[in-house]
Amino acid sequence: MNFWRSLVGKLWITIICLVGSVLIFLGLFLLPYINRNFAAYESTEIKHLFTYTCIVGFLLTTFFALFLFTKITQPMQLLIQAANAIREGKYDTRLSLVTSDEIGELAKTFNHMSTELEATIRSLNEEKNHLSSVLRSMSDAVITFDRSGQIILTNPPAQNLLDSWKELEWQEHDQEEFGASVPDPLLPLFHTVMDKGEDVGDHIHVKKGSWSVQMAPLYTDNVIRGAVAVLRDITEEVKLEKMRSDFVANVSHEIRTPLSMMQGYSEALLDGMAGSPEESEELVQVIHDESLRMGRLVKDLLDLARMEAGHTDMHRQEVNVNELIERVHRKFTVRSKERGLTLDYHEHDQQLLLSDADEDRLEQVLTNLLDNAFRHTPEGKKVTIGADRILGERHELVRIRIKDEGVGIASEDLPYIFDRFYKADKARVRGEDKGTGLGLAIVKNIVEAHGGSVSAASVLGEGTEFTILLPIPKKQSQALSQTKSI
Repeated sequence: MNFWRSLVGKLWITIICLVGSVLIFLGLFLLPYINRNFAAYESTEIKHLFTYTCIVGFLLTTFFALFLFTKITQPMQLLIQAANAIREGKYDTRLSLVTSDEIGELAKTFNHMSTELEATIRSLNEEKNHLSSVLRSMSDAVITFDRSGQIILTNPPAQNLLDSWKELEWQEHDQEEFGASVPDPLLPLFHTVMDKGEDVGDHIHVKKGSWSVQMAPLYTDNVIRGAVAVLRDITEEVKLEKMRSDFVANVSHEIRTPLSMMQGYSEALLDGMAGSPEESEELVQVIHDESLRMGRLVKDLLDLARMEAGHTDMHRQEVNVNELIERVHRKFTVRSKERGLTLDYHEHDQQLLLSDADEDRLEQVLTNLLDNAFRHTPEGKKVTIGADRILGERHELVRIRIKDEGVGIASEDLPYIFDRFYKADKARVRGEDKGTGLGLAIVKNIVEAHGGSVSAASVLGEGTEFTILLPIPKKQSQALSQTKSI
């Protein structure tokens, strides 16, 4: 700091001016008096004394200014430097002045203020970090808007959501008033919050996703300064709720049909509408068939529920796939002749072994697929089953293919044929032996329980081919290769 601009410098200049004024005044009036009333030698001594007095006075004022500079100006400079350091964010700055005067008290007060300020800032930073961690760890999207609609804060899920929404084309209304930051689905809620100052909630649908939105106003001194929105992805919940309602509706429909037939034919028997023993036997046979159908439905439902819950009873052992397919082929040969179909089995020369599989479950898979093929293949057509070994991306696979020459499945229905109760076209089922709509769902669960996959390819009017891929463990694959080389 410039000395002449300091408080002590100004005080020193003032004192010098006062002393100089007094000396000039005395010199103007006192020196002529001395010359008139004293001898020459005496007046000279008095003038020398007067000069010495002026010099001493100037030196005393200078020493006094330096003393004040040490006691007042330097501590004030330290105080100013400490205040500037705190202004720059160095909240650990402290003063080391130890005096008993007012400056010492000011230094103590300043240190106490610095300590409290540092603690407050540290507490605010901890709260900020805590809030930031909470927002980052939330799976829900959090978006904060200011009064003009601009986004001022988001957490990572919200940022990902906004990035995915940027590719969509929104309507152009209200964009000039609220800016382009408020996504179109949130605009009605934003209007309501800003106009009424109330918490609002709603469900929105964007593309194939569903979101539950809760939006609340942000206040500053009882004035709305913006809004905060919390968006929760409820797509899976909506999908599960739809699956639940569809499941209840399908089960009700599938059970109601055989129950209605059983009730109608039993009432006919009770009313004596059967005119002959043959008609009575026919009615009883229908009741029996419908009861078996309802029993199969209940059994399939229980099996599927256990599989989806992960409680599938698997009796794993080594399974010879060739022998399994041959046994299933023999079982369906008689049925194919009854239906006027040709069942071909393409036997493979390779030995197809699965060291860790459930033979009964795999037989159930083949039975369901062949039964499905028979029901959808017209008379005079052919159904083919075969198996071989192929090389996958990581290990060898056993591939089982079942192909029919039936009516086929439309391409828009293929992604859903493994869903429960899904029937692409109920009109294409031959005869009265209708399925429960659960067979393919059970097939998928059993194959996936073996670590494999099942897929379908179809051309409408030409037929359908189901492909099952079951992995062969690496050790078993190496053993088979060595056996083959020997």
